[in-house]
Amino acid sequence: MVRQPSINAQNRPPLTTDRIIESALHIVDGQGLARLTMRRLGDALEVEAMAIYHHLPRGKEQLLDHLVAHVGAMPAASSDGGWREGLMVWARAYRARLLDHAGVLPLLVTHRNPAALAATIGSLREHLRLGGVPEQAAAVAAHSLLGFVIGHVALEVRDTRGDVRAEPGEPPVDWDDRFGAGLALVLTGVNPG
Repeated sequence: MVRQPSINAQNRPPLTTDRIIESALHIVDGQGLARLTMRRLGDALEVEAMAIYHHLPRGKEQLLDHLVAHVGAMPAASSDGGWREGLMVWARAYRARLLDHAGVLPLLVTHRNPAALAATIGSLREHLRLGGVPEQAAAVAAHSLLGFVIGHVALEVRDTRGDVRAEPGEPPVDWDDRFGAGLALVLTGVNPG
């Protein structure tokens, strides 16, 4: 069936890659990754699904790569308050971003679009290096910090879905406190040269 142009088509913003990614992210956030189809995305954008391929010629594979880049690539925060404070600010912001877009999390922990996470790690390494941390230690610390944040969010998301069980009699996990304590442990292990 050929969709007739909408009466509102002239009032609709032009189709762009950014608009496609935002709409796809809205679908994933609201309905889950499994519900993201090119047809559903076209419906959300009020265009034929084929129109999306003009912006994303590789289709859904390219769209998923863009989602990873959009959510997963995040440069380190400014180091105005020192490198540790900058990384604490970054880690909290990155955690919030991942929690806001938890549906994209499975894509981050696979090999999809490794360049997005490589850019994030590179930014963290540079932040550490500028803070006086030697290159080798900065490389290890950047990977450890990113792994901690992604892993923590994965456990936190599972817990909110009821997949993580506390021992009988234990209070529910305070994920904010647990994140802060874990982050402090990770950053305490990083020693500038």
